[in-house]
Amino acid sequence: MVVDWADDQSADRLGRLLAAHDGLGHLRVRRRGSLLTIESGPADDAWPHARLRREGVHLWRLEFPAHVGRWDSTPMRSQMPALVEMLVSQFGWMLADVSGD
Repeated sequence: MVVDWADDQSADRLGRLLAAHDGLGHLRVRRRGSLLTIESGPADDAWPHARLRREGVHLWRLEFPAHVGRWDSTPMRSQMPALVEMLVSQFGWMLADVSGD
């Protein structure tokens, strides 16, 4: 059986992994289909920072927002904790608080 959706447990886990890092309290996780989107700002005008696409039971692919509401897939594919560590350590600027607060 192939699991190709993101469930509430996965969204909660991603939220906990992000919250374990200082300075990321402005982020939240939204779940839709096979995607977990990391966003901030008001719910009705959210700013997308990154997302994980489920590609298997334990495998996720990292994607970043591009222009005009599109997303770019990356070659980075791993288990969720490893992707979060990579996102925070190598692409931390993508998670910056853009609200100006």
